Amino acid sequence: MPRHPIAEFEALPYPILDVRAPIEFAQGHIPGALNLPLFTDEERARIGTTYKQVSQERAVHLGLEFFGPKMSEMVKKAQKLAQGKEVRLHCWRGGMRSGAVLWLLELAGFKVHLLDKGYKEYRHAVLASFETPCNWRVLGGLTGSGKTDVLHALVAAPHNQPVLDLEGLAHHKGSAFGAIGQPAQPTQEQFENNLAAALMKLPTAAPVWVEDESRQIGRLTIPPALFGQLRTAPRWVLEVPRAARVAKLAAEYGAEDPTELAAAIERLHKRLGGLATQQALAAVEARDFSLMVELVLDYYDKTYTYGLAPRPGEPARTVVPVHTCDPAENAYALLRATAIATSF
Repeated sequence: MPRHPIAEFEALPYPILDVRAPIEFAQGHIPGALNLPLFTDEERARIGTTYKQVSQERAVHLGLEFFGPKMSEMVKKAQKLAQGKEVRLHCWRGGMRSGAVLWLLELAGFKVHLLDKGYKEYRHAVLASFETPCNWRVLGGLTGSGKTDVLHALVAAPHNQPVLDLEGLAHHKGSAFGAIGQPAQPTQEQFENNLAAALMKLPTAAPVWVEDESRQIGRLTIPPALFGQLRTAPRWVLEVPRAARVAKLAAEYGAEDPTELAAAIERLHKRLGGLATQQALAAVEARDFSLMVELVLDYYDKTYTYGLAPRPGEPARTVVPVHTCDPAENAYALLRATAIATSF
């Protein structure tokens, strides 16, 4: 039964079986892991209560009572999840839960690789990963500049640039309208786990493009250590004409549910003011999305213009004027500006 430190464990190619309870797994898990819970949420709660109120011995006996009847079913489920019969396995701390499932799976003919110190150690590694320096290139611009589209163009051929898509990981576009058309956001813990996995795939020395974000993306928070790096990295600001931004946003929002658009406008009521809010809601009802965007941009442009000003500790800020929101053209313009800026 090999016990592996986190780096070795992550490098192995076998399926990961997480034997913690479903509620723990839902809160956060190693990306790609499969849940093979030893106990249900209710059973885990009862064992914990027994441990605190009665004794450890009674809690262990209760756990065995729950475990015994489900052993056969767990083996069958494991065989479906890992047909090669070689797996990685962990619980919270690498203790009794993973030990019990390890024994069961080895009895059933599996080869099991255990994560030493469990998911708790993995979380320590996740949080530490945000301290690792990276050669960031931050892409800024006003709302509707198409920054995310440009990142997608940069990562694709022919550019093949390393990119970190924070909004993609957060399932949110970063504004009051950012959740529209997106999957539900992950938990903060799962966001951090997914972010750490994405960072692990990035090159260690090459420049990495990332969008300029505020500390919050929807209800999620960029880890402070990483956010500090992004705030002191060189920044390239796309300068896109307002008319092009309005046309882009109107086309995008015109394809969305008007009810969700109206709800987003209502959330901005205090910032937009009563008159602009009513005008924007009326524009949505009339399906005049260009007018709606014009009204909302009056607020966002003021806010983002302030955020695009030079920052203390920012080593460089390069404005890149472009004429459209075409991501392919703007990716080329950005790289040309980058080549000039970095040649000095």
